[in-house]
Amino acid sequence: MSKENAFLKLAKERYSCRGFKDEAVSEEDIASILEAARVAPSAVNRQPVHVWAVLSGDRRTALKDATPYTFDAPVIFVVGCREEDAWVRKYDGFNSAGEDAAIVGTHIMLQAADLGLGTTWVGSFDPAKVLQAIPEMKGWIPYALFPCGHPAVAPSERHGIRKSVSEFMTVI
Repeated sequence: MSKENAFLKLAKERYSCRGFKDEAVSEEDIASILEAARVAPSAVNRQPVHVWAVLSGDRRTALKDATPYTFDAPVIFVVGCREEDAWVRKYDGFNSAGEDAAIVGTHIMLQAADLGLGTTWVGSFDPAKVLQAIPEMKGWIPYALFPCGHPAVAPSERHGIRKSVSEFMTVI
């Protein structure tokens, strides 16, 4: 058994937070999360992703029309991608835009957790309503929303449930 390093500890402790305190997230923490997102790797370094940090109360309210899963977070990071800017695999036409956006989203969640903040990945939303709430996203595909703030709830009882190593992976 290998010793647990700081990253593995962080990965295990991070959970999908669905309740936030009525407390602002500092500009420094927001900048740190955005920087972690900015440096996320992408296929052939095409970087077909953009992040909007939604702080405005009016805009966060407007996002509630797109999804009930904003959890009244003080910040909502919205990740968008553009397929025309992404790498495309020549063998089958696979477009990496969504994959690259997923990597950015993962960086957002892990950096927030490292700062003691909570997040959750929201994929259940009406894309047209997200674009109405954030007209600056015109030309981008809304990929995911990440409500973020100071946690007001503990992890759910399902957080620690994982498949066994033998069910999850195969070493060949």
